[in-house]
Amino acid sequence: MQLFFGAAAVLLFVVAADAANTPCSGRKGGIAGCQGDTFICNDGSVSASKRSCSAYMGGAVGLLGGGASQMTPTIGGDCSCRSGAYCTSPRGGRYCMTDGGKKSYLRK
Repeated sequence: MQLFFGAAAVLLFVVAADAANTPCSGRKGGIAGCQGDTFICNDGSVSASKRSCSAYMGGAVGLLGGGASQMTPTIGGDCSCRSGAYCTSPRGGRYCMTDGGKKSYLRK
């Protein structure tokens, strides 16, 4: 009986160690691509991850539609997250619009 509980505890530890948070996890649906260091998620939002997307993805950045350029301020008014441009709020917050029409704020 003790052997069974010991094996179950080891298995639980291995499963818990494997379940680490990743950028764009959960409802965001995974990583769609990179815009410089910013993760663009499958739901069209940006991740608040402190990791660098270009470093995290390595050589696969070009395959996922990302580039080396960072997110830039919008010029023509299009500030969708997938376009790589962001808008600035009156109080200085930087955000882009998700596919669902909601604001997704960028990290400072």
